[in-house]
Amino acid sequence: MNLYQKTRSGQKLLLAGAVFNLILGTIKTGAGLLGHSIVLTADGLESMLDVMTSLGTWFALAYSSKPPDSEHPYGHGKAESLAAIINSLILWMLGLIIALFSIDRLVNASHGQPPHPPKTYTLAILILVVLLKETFFRLIHRQSQKIGSTAMLADAWHHRSDMMVSLTAFIGIAVSLFAGSSYANADSWAALVACGIIFYNATHIFRASLAEMMDSRVSDKMEKTIINLACEIPGVRSAEKCRVRKSGLSLIADLHIRVDGDRSVREGHTISHQVKNHLLNAGLSLEDITLHLEPA
Repeated sequence: MNLYQKTRSGQKLLLAGAVFNLILGTIKTGAGLLGHSIVLTADGLESMLDVMTSLGTWFALAYSSKPPDSEHPYGHGKAESLAAIINSLILWMLGLIIALFSIDRLVNASHGQPPHPPKTYTLAILILVVLLKETFFRLIHRQSQKIGSTAMLADAWHHRSDMMVSLTAFIGIAVSLFAGSSYANADSWAALVACGIIFYNATHIFRASLAEMMDSRVSDKMEKTIINLACEIPGVRSAEKCRVRKSGLSLIADLHIRVDGDRSVREGHTISHQVKNHLLNAGLSLEDITLHLEPA
């Protein structure tokens, strides 16, 4: 699968997720407001916000797939990592807003203003939401792993966060409805637990995306794979100093190879091109590789 195919397949799934979130967010927000459930309302607002993050990721994928130009000789792949960072910050903001609303409601309850109990029908809505959100998480997560997209991975975790918030909301509402008046605030406490889940996922996404922006190494396994593949070319005595970084949906690598020191410059140049072509066609998502030739 080439870069264009990866981008298109990812964009289709992101667009479907945005439409899905728009419909589901409208239903949950309306049901939460009418059903007196702050956690369901918060859940709906998160889904509505996910529409914007999904569309932002869609545009980031399109931009990151643009070929290198005179101003960006290494391509535009960092736009994808930047989109993931922005998504994580939006998640943090949403979690903070939900937390403040929940705390305010708990404070009012402690001052003799008990909250309205949630409506029973909100439970049925939440069961459906949990099933649908988990399905979308698995679809987008699988695709993000397939094409190597951190921004799509962030979008997938938006769906997982939404699912976990909905599951927490279900538990909180069920407790507040069936456990008696002593547990009337369970809905608000459930919202605070959901905030903790949102903060955790946002931090995980932020750290992974920031690592890509700072050109952290991809993995020891990838470096060893590239070295082993390079040594398969006749004339290559050994390889070392492999460095791999991620840029968008692709990888960029640097590698030192050793050849017989008595070979001519032309022969060494030919071997270098053979190594480069072999690596680029090995299905490792390598966009470019810089080779340094040394005498063995």
